[in-house]
Amino acid sequence: MATALVTGASAGLGEEFAWQLATAGHDLVVVARTRDRLSELAEVVTSATGVAVEVLVADLATPEGRETVAARLADDARPISLLVNNAGFATGRGFVFGEWEEEAAMIDVLITAPARLTHGALPGMIERGHGAILNVSSIAAHLGDSTYAAHKRWVLEFTNALVGELRGTGVTATAVLPGLTRTEFHDKPGLDHYRREFPDAVWLSAEQVVSAALTGVRRGSVTVTPSVRYATAGALARITPKALTRRMGSMGPRR
Repeated sequence: MATALVTGASAGLGEEFAWQLATAGHDLVVVARTRDRLSELAEVVTSATGVAVEVLVADLATPEGRETVAARLADDARPISLLVNNAGFATGRGFVFGEWEEEAAMIDVLITAPARLTHGALPGMIERGHGAILNVSSIAAHLGDSTYAAHKRWVLEFTNALVGELRGTGVTATAVLPGLTRTEFHDKPGLDHYRREFPDAVWLSAEQVVSAALTGVRRGSVTVTPSVRYATAGALARITPKALTRRMGSMGPRR
C-alpha cells in the first residue's frame, strides 16, 4: 500500500489531505508541531479507514525539524510515494515594520522546508521509478502585494523547475494554487478581517481544494487552480501589470 507524507496535517488543508488520502487507501505519515492533535487525528483516521497512520512531530521552522522529516522521507525501508508540502502560515503584517523573526520563520516554512523535504524524497522516488511531489502554493503567487505572495510564487516556480528535472523519471511535481479557503488559516489576528471583507461566494472549502489537488496529481498536472472563478482570476492576474497588483494589499494572503 502506498504511503503519503503530509506536512501541516493537524488542521485545515493538511487534515483534509490526510482524510482524503486515507479514504483512497493510502497509509500516512502526518507531520506537525503538536503531538496531541496529530495523535487524535491518527486515531480517528485509522479507526474510520483502517489505514496505518504514523505520527511525526517536527517544527519545520527549525533545522532540526526539517532534518527529522527529510530523514523519514529518505528511508528506503519505508518508502514514501507522495510528499504533500502543505505546512504554511502568514504573519498578517507587512515586511518593513514586521518582526524579522516571524518573517524568517515564514521563509523557513514556506521555502526552505519544501526545498529540503523534496530534496530528501526525490532520490528514492526516482530510483523506484514512481512518486509525486505536491506543493501547496496560492493564487497570491500571481500578485506582487506581499512577501507571502513572493514566497508562494517561489513555490510555484520551484515546482516548474522540478518538472523539467524530473522528465522521464516517472516522478511528477504539481503545485496547487488555492484562493480564499475556509480553514483555521484566517483565524489568526491580522488575517481574520478577510472573513468579514469577502462574501461567502468567493470562499472555497477545504474539500474542494484537496479534491482538485489530488485529481491533478493523478493526472500529472503541473499546476491546479481549484474553481473556474480562481482560474480565471489567476489568468487575469498573470497579465495584469505588477504596478497594479502591488496595490492590491487588501487581497493579501490566501489559503
